[in-house]
This record gives sequence, structure tokens and C-alpha cells, in this order.
Amino acid sequence: QVQLVESGGEFVQAGGSLRLSCAASGRTFSNCAMGWFRQATEKEREFVAAISRSGISTYYADFAKGRFTLSRDNAKNTVYLQMNSLKPEDTAVYYCAADPIGGSYRYRYTRYYDYWGQGTQVTVSS
Repeated sequence: QVQLVESGGEFVQAGGSLRLSCAASGRTFSNCAMGWFRQATEKEREFVAAISRSGISTYYADFAKGRFTLSRDNAKNTVYLQMNSLKPEDTAVYYCAADPIGGSYRYRYTRYYDYWGQGTQVTVSS
């Protein structure tokens, strides 16, 4: 089992920045690929970014490229999602997830992530 707890979601003005954190406990964190997804009201949950077990490889949704940066600190069992130049359309609940297997063919699909956090709300005002 892996327990995930997200934090860092806030109300922010458009153009601002936030850093989301996801703290993991339980199963060895460094064995899991990690991903972030988001879900806006009345919309499907969508992929935001993912990072490999080692942190060497990162993957981003098109809307996140150039604005968001995902990193991990395996010594602290934590992943970080730095979000810059935020837009109102970034408003959503952001979820952290863990995939115990990993692989570039899996990272953008929710069905491959076995463990999920409770989510943290990000609200961007115009």
C-alpha cells in the first residue's frame, strides 16, 4: 500500500504560481512512477504530468509544457509540481497518483495508477 497526501492548492490570480506537493508513505516510494491528474467541475479527470521512478524522465500534457515542472525527492518521499503562469482554465482538483510498475506507455492513463491521494483544490481567478 501507498498513502498519498497532496498539499499546496490555493486560490491564486491568473499569472501566478503554485507548488503542489505529494507526500507518500507505505510501500517504497522510489519503486513507483508518480503522476498528477486534475479534474475540473463536470469534466473528466485528465493527465497533467508524470515522472519515472528515478526522476530522470518526465512527461507533460500539452497544456502543461513550458509552464509546469514535475520533480521528485526520493529521500523525502515527495513529488513536487511547480505550476507557473497559471490560467483560469487550470482551476481544478489536482490528484497525485502512484504506479508501482511504471513505463512510458502507461503514464497518461488513470487505469495504471493503483494509489491516489484525496486531491487539492487549485483555483485561478481572472
